[in-house]
Amino acid sequence: MDKIITIPQKLAKKGELVIIPKKEYEALLRKQKITAEDVLRWTREAKVMKRIGKLPEFNF
Repeated sequence: MDKIITIPQKLAKKGELVIIPKKEYEALLRKQKITAEDVLRWTREAKVMKRIGKLPEFNF
């Protein structure tokens, strides 16, 4: 995955939201097999990106 952006929970109100490019989203829909391992991998990637400062924060 190229870019993952996580919206802080206080903005999402119902938990964290992850934004991915539309093409990747459509590919996931075609794949229809999103596993727990996929979600855990995306979460790890987002945490790493945040730690190294490559995950932008949105101020609404």
